[in-house]
Amino acid sequence: MSSASIKAVRGTRDLLPPETELWNRVEATARAVFARYHFGEIRTPLFEDTSLFARGVGEETDIVSKEMYTWEDRARAASEKPQSLTLRPENTAGVVRSYIEHKLGDTGNLQKLFYIGPQFRRERPQRGRYRQFWQIGAEVIGPPSSGSESPIRDAEVLEMLATLLDELGITGWNLQLNSVGSATDRPRYVAALREALAPIKDRLCPDNQRRAETNPLRVLDSKDEADQDLINALPKIADFLDEASTSHFQQVLAALDACGVPYTVNPRLVRGLDYYTRTTFEFTHSVGLGSQNALLGGGRYDGLSEMLGGPRAPGIGFAIGEDRLILTLQAQAEAAGTSSATDKIDAYIAPMGAAQNASALALARSLRREGLSIETGDGTFRLKKSFDTADKIARHIVILGEDEAATNTYTVKTFATGIQSKIERSALTAALLA
Repeated sequence: MSSASIKAVRGTRDLLPPETELWNRVEATARAVFARYHFGEIRTPLFEDTSLFARGVGEETDIVSKEMYTWEDRARAASEKPQSLTLRPENTAGVVRSYIEHKLGDTGNLQKLFYIGPQFRRERPQRGRYRQFWQIGAEVIGPPSSGSESPIRDAEVLEMLATLLDELGITGWNLQLNSVGSATDRPRYVAALREALAPIKDRLCPDNQRRAETNPLRVLDSKDEADQDLINALPKIADFLDEASTSHFQQVLAALDACGVPYTVNPRLVRGLDYYTRTTFEFTHSVGLGSQNALLGGGRYDGLSEMLGGPRAPGIGFAIGEDRLILTLQAQAEAAGTSSATDKIDAYIAPMGAAQNASALALARSLRREGLSIETGDGTFRLKKSFDTADKIARHIVILGEDEAATNTYTVKTFATGIQSKIERSALTAALLA
């Protein structure tokens, strides 16, 4: 066996402290914001039947045709065919599958569901994109009688996302949105797009030549610089919207105006997944993400439930690339000369001698039960080592020697001020929280 060290698979990585503290803060903030908007958490399986994504996301999309991790499960009996399974590349289809399977529409209520977890795509690894990546997402779905088609649902989701980004401290975000029309508008537009692409297809890059045949809408998403003039001259979806779709989009914009949420209408924003209808959107940011500047995206999918064999259940949702969100927070902090890490712990207890280790642990247990974050040292450490360690991770150091143990009075130094004082146990908790 080779003695070479084993490393993480290409396109994946480990998340380690203190970075995970930032991840936890982001997720805790998301959960708190979602709760205020009456969203509940849903947890779907990491893998699903492959047909779920082929039918919902679209067989001609890059996700399904090139990026999914798919395998055949073993048949349980000789008479059975192996089942094709896929690690989820996105979670909207899984949430809608769950909505159908558990008959959530039978309640007649609007379902507001959020999720946090890993997804998997075999795409080229690049900054902020990994083959196992994390998403924070939410879906609003229900029968038409629940108001699930209302433009207010679209605007509320977008206003919630603006609130979330603000509370996370993301500054300078830009909301771009568009309407891709109804199930009847979109085919008319795709036909016009194919017609317009036919005479110029050979002048496009190889990827866009392929997309022009398989999924013309994705040509509009292209970032290839050499193709931009040709793409900008293509027909615009707004010219193909019927009266109902136009009215829906105008009501979304009016609600955002009323809430004071800034936005830019981007006629090229179509998001190429097959299930999108009407409102589509992205929040972009210029710091930390390079040329691929989308923080999150989503849209309305009024026909997805029917695609998957369920009842009519209009919906709208989004997914945040958590990896990219973390990069943005770190880049912002670096640009501002601050730290994106969480605050230091409350105190580090330094026992003076191995004989005080047990007392140090007992004091730590008592303080932790009072809500403080505490680390304990070891009595074999030299005092300088204890101070150096404490200064890196804690706001205070508590010295615990024989005298302190006997009198229940502790020597406490606060690193921010340099002040060192004697504090009785009855006042210690308040002093460490100050």
